[in-house]
Amino acid sequence: MRALLRHGYSADEAQPVADHVVDAALCGYEYSGLPKILNLIEHAQLRGAHKQRRCLHETPVSARIDGGNQNGMLAMHHASEMARAKASEHGFAVIGIHNIWMSGRSAFYVERLAQAGLIGLHTVASRPQVAPPGAARPAIGTNPIALGFPTEGDPLLIDMGTSALMFTDLMFRKRTGQALPEGVAIDAQGRPTTDAASALLGAVLPYGGHKGFALAVAMAALGVAAGSGEDPDQAGYLLMAIRPDLLQPLVQYRHELSLLIERIRATPRQPGVDAIRIPSERAFAERRRRRHSGIELDRRVVDALLEAAGESAAVIRA
Repeated sequence: MRALLRHGYSADEAQPVADHVVDAALCGYEYSGLPKILNLIEHAQLRGAHKQRRCLHETPVSARIDGGNQNGMLAMHHASEMARAKASEHGFAVIGIHNIWMSGRSAFYVERLAQAGLIGLHTVASRPQVAPPGAARPAIGTNPIALGFPTEGDPLLIDMGTSALMFTDLMFRKRTGQALPEGVAIDAQGRPTTDAASALLGAVLPYGGHKGFALAVAMAALGVAAGSGEDPDQAGYLLMAIRPDLLQPLVQYRHELSLLIERIRATPRQPGVDAIRIPSERAFAERRRRRHSGIELDRRVVDALLEAAGESAAVIRA
């Protein structure tokens, strides 16, 4: 909070951002946690002119929003609240937003929709950072997709990028000096690389080859509807919320989805496998554990955050 306040955020703006990155850290996504604040502070668009968000078109079940070059975590916080309110009243909502940057962990938004008894879908068409199969330059974004579903217990969350490595993870590995896995990135000359700095000048590759690339193109097409089509460097964010009782009672939907998950979990296992893992289970377990045990942070990240807040790491340690 102190680092964000020192770099131009009001308290009302900083709180949703801080909540977002701390929750990512609790869920075990280190690169989307506290290092994200450093990425925000260093981001070139932070130095651009910020304007008020404005609604370009609105109906009872939809809205298209110009985010005014605002931080994406803050803008998406408001967009998800709008989607929740519209869908709760009318059964369905779709929100498109552009002219924002760095929206954070997509599961954060669809989880909140699922907690409100809604099915959530969030797609991102980001600026070019991914090379199509066979290409030597980036032409499409990391373009994640996230879905959230209400159950009788923790929501079912699915959150995945269509690239072999997310850009935030790439930035984190550069910051901490970690090598990249083989086969996930190319340098500026189109050659395979495991060096994060070289990959930042080149491109990352699609997840799953041509299949991941096809999904990324689909996310880009949805992004055009949200406002990304006019500028190739402009991101488009689409958020849908659906009330299950458009099709069946919510109680019935929760129960039947919970039964499906239990049937999947009960699948006979191969030797040496202790459990069939369901998407998002690990994150929820980590969140519960870390709320009691605390969050481990890389010392370099801690020192950089203290410096961003105008505080001395040596004094804090003393």
